[in-house]
Amino acid sequence: MRFCNLDIAKMINFVPKNKLILNIYIMNLIQDIVARAQADRKRIVLPEGNEERTLRAADRLVADKVADIILIGNPQEINTLAQQYQLSNIGGATIIDPLDNPKKGEYANLLYELRKSKGMTLEQAEKLAEDPLYLGCLIIKNGDADGEIAGARNTTGDVLRPALQIIKTLPGISVVSGAFLMFVNDHSYGEDGILVFADCAVMPNPTAKELAEIAVVTAKTTRALVGVEPRVAMLSFSTKGSAKHELIDKVTEATRIAREMAPDLQIDGELQADAAIVPSVGKSKAPGSNVAGRANVLVFPNLECGNICYKLVQRLGNAEAVGPVLQGMAAPVNDLSRGCSVDDIYKMVAICANQAIGL
Repeated sequence: MRFCNLDIAKMINFVPKNKLILNIYIMNLIQDIVARAQADRKRIVLPEGNEERTLRAADRLVADKVADIILIGNPQEINTLAQQYQLSNIGGATIIDPLDNPKKGEYANLLYELRKSKGMTLEQAEKLAEDPLYLGCLIIKNGDADGEIAGARNTTGDVLRPALQIIKTLPGISVVSGAFLMFVNDHSYGEDGILVFADCAVMPNPTAKELAEIAVVTAKTTRALVGVEPRVAMLSFSTKGSAKHELIDKVTEATRIAREMAPDLQIDGELQADAAIVPSVGKSKAPGSNVAGRANVLVFPNLECGNICYKLVQRLGNAEAVGPVLQGMAAPVNDLSRGCSVDDIYKMVAICANQAIGL
């Protein structure tokens, strides 16, 4: 295991040993994600350009060359705030004034063409092109940026609405979903203790086709962020026909569709959770499966299961959960918690950049 530049002795005095090891493990993966972003710099838009935590994160991101940062906001206000917060690197970011933007007409026309069939007028498009959340998505759609992070002061609905209207989903994908990177203390599970759970954040009750799409994009997320080949388990309360129910039928149908969508993907289902992650149980219940007992990606049949499970694993299993990482968009757009920290924004920009690299 490669260790970060930490004062390990100091940490040991305050953190239980297993928690210390887990924290170092997480930091190593984040460090790898940051390094990949630095090696292939992407252009990431931050629409909340005058928000303090966003500005502080942008200053660090520019200094560390993690991404080419685009801030949306009044340049004079942003520069004044940068001075006030003693941020010396904001000059390395691109600042776009939504009210005085040389490309405003171009972006407004783009939005009009995208939404005129829905009744949008050019005048409405011109007004929305001044809205930072719409403008950020238009910048991406026009090919002038690769991804976006927002939500420090805006709701999830406000962040996702323009993204779904403008950027839309990947070809062949109709849904947006949310994945969590789960770091567990027992490294015999998943990929050396890392598992990816989905969907834990967005789709309440996906159809079989939507569940298949979630599986395929979660595999893509796993490759982009964890850097390993995904082994996807489609979870249910049955393993290989051990029970009969229409809920199980949905999972088996989703597995079939996912295999058609991604023939090279290691995926199996339906599997119970223990059959998915415990080698002895997988061998007993699903002999011959290339996933059973070895899964590093767990796809839940609905949001209720996924959300409950990740929180139980996090709380009762003392696991660390990183996310949600939104997936399925044609370009990465991630939503922050309004209680996020500067460090959260920094990490999510690096994650967003890795998603863009993986597209």
